Amino acid sequence: MKNLIKPVLLASMFVSTFSVYAADETVATEQPASPHTVTANIGFFTDYTFRGISYTRERGAVQGGIDYSHSSGLYAGVWASNVQQDALYGNTVELDLYGGYVRPLTESLSLNVGFLQFFYPDANHAGGTGGSPNTTELNAALTYKYFTLKHSYAVTNFFGINNTFGGKGDSRGSGYTEFNVAYPLPVVDLNLALHVGHQTVHNYSDGNYTDWLVGVNKDFSIAGSTGWNAGLNYTTTDANKAWYVDAKGWGTGGDRVIGYIKRTF
Repeated sequence: MKNLIKPVLLASMFVSTFSVYAADETVATEQPASPHTVTANIGFFTDYTFRGISYTRERGAVQGGIDYSHSSGLYAGVWASNVQQDALYGNTVELDLYGGYVRPLTESLSLNVGFLQFFYPDANHAGGTGGSPNTTELNAALTYKYFTLKHSYAVTNFFGINNTFGGKGDSRGSGYTEFNVAYPLPVVDLNLALHVGHQTVHNYSDGNYTDWLVGVNKDFSIAGSTGWNAGLNYTTTDANKAWYVDAKGWGTGGDRVIGYIKRTF
């Protein structure tokens, strides 16, 4: 028995020592969660509608972007879409750069402040020689559970609108106030989207209008993949039909139904 006990004790000590060492190694090799998050997205839409106004004449749009966020609340991103050349002075591409900061105020309430830069690489201006459509907006939003109230303020001319539009001055100070609802319905992964917004164009009251949207969308997977979303929206406006038309006289602020499918990676 004496000869048996000694090897057993030695073996036990070895196993205990190895277990502690392995645990220490596990702790030492564990990596802390990264504070950085990067995602990409791409979507296919039957129309590119911006604040109720069609930019692709219901001929379809391919849109996508890359988003970065930090655990501190800072975020930034880039997004692009095709636009119909008759809708915006002959430009065919829109590129948006944006960033900001999100801060939780309570468990259910958060504040988001940021900027949005609209950029048109084709560099075609209003009236050929008029103002650049490139536009910079500052924005602030409050989100409470399913509800978001947001205001955007243009610190440049609003999409090239200046003296070439009737000689009334620039359009800096134009604003857009919107209220959005994103509510999960009692159907698996089905969501209700509601929106109302009001656009004002500084010095150009003919450009003021209100837009509305109601839609549903669903998160789903295909062949085990995640990040897919598809939806159907109905949108309309009370936009001035003489003001919101494209270069060929097609009204851009009318009623339309928009379908889409997109993927986030």
